Amino acid sequence: MIKYVLVIFLFITSCNVTKTIPEVFKAKVVKVRDGDTVEVLYRKQTVVIRLEHVDCPERKQPYNKRAKKFTADFCFDKRVKIVSKGKFDRYKRLIAEVVVNKEILNQELVKNGYALHYKRYSKDKEYALLEDEARKGKTGMWSQEKLIEPWLFRKNRKKKK
Repeated sequence: MIKYVLVIFLFITSCNVTKTIPEVFKAKVVKVRDGDTVEVLYRKQTVVIRLEHVDCPERKQPYNKRAKKFTADFCFDKRVKIVSKGKFDRYKRLIAEVVVNKEILNQELVKNGYALHYKRYSKDKEYALLEDEARKGKTGMWSQEKLIEPWLFRKNRKKKK
């Protein structure tokens, strides 16, 4: 019985955290899960951030580790500004841009060829332009002969299971 009460309490308090997060706030990056997902500490609460507009290579894809390293080098253990529209994905991750010293991590990932513009969820022209420039310059993952988009890689993996 106590376990159930504890689970319900934790669920209610985690729901309240998401409701009290402002659209723009400062926090410290405490974990880099992968190239496009980080955890920040905001008011003693961990908030998982899914980088808006971008999709980085998945595990077992080329450039996955490089994308994660780029993200870690860019923001790990730093105080950053989180800019969101207050939306969460189905995994309860806050969709946002991460800003360090006026540079936007999301854009830098695309510019350096470590992420693709996630056109399914973003119509932002700046990201489309950055991806075109990276592709033309064969920057990062664009240097590969055959690039498999992360969303297609995930889809193919699901089919095999």
